[in-house]
Amino acid sequence: MPDSILNTESPEAYKDNEPHRNALSKVFISHSWERGLRPGDIIVFYRTGGFHKSVVSTIGIVEQVHNNIASFEELVWIFRKKTFFTAAQLKEFWDQNTQSRPFVVEFLYSYSLVKRPNIEKLIELGIIADANSAPRGFTMISINQLHLILNTSESNKSLIVD
Repeated sequence: MPDSILNTESPEAYKDNEPHRNALSKVFISHSWERGLRPGDIIVFYRTGGFHKSVVSTIGIVEQVHNNIASFEELVWIFRKKTFFTAAQLKEFWDQNTQSRPFVVEFLYSYSLVKRPNIEKLIELGIIADANSAPRGFTMISINQLHLILNTSESNKSLIVD
């Protein structure tokens, strides 16, 4: 079972033992307006679920970004054995906005936070302004904000080298 599974998620979604479920290299599909990610960038995953259930859960490192995907077939090729989405689900995501096709971020799963700061804590720390400012897609944060998250989560601070 993945380290990043939340208490509110069903373990049934993770019960099979297929290789792509246990791989360290993962892919993330997005329609985010922010597409300027580069290899080596740190990704902090924020999981939505309401005021007390939305948490920062995981840290990853960008390996590669696919911004100009020409076709649905190319999207499927990029995702090969790295996703639990079916081809039909990927097609639905591909067709969601024909003016702004999705892009894909390949990343290395690096660390699952020990304590997971929720949105209330992120507001208290000044990382986000209010519940309406919760991240959607990719949002840039400062290195100081990253350190605040690591300190609050009681994570190993040596994970990040400035």
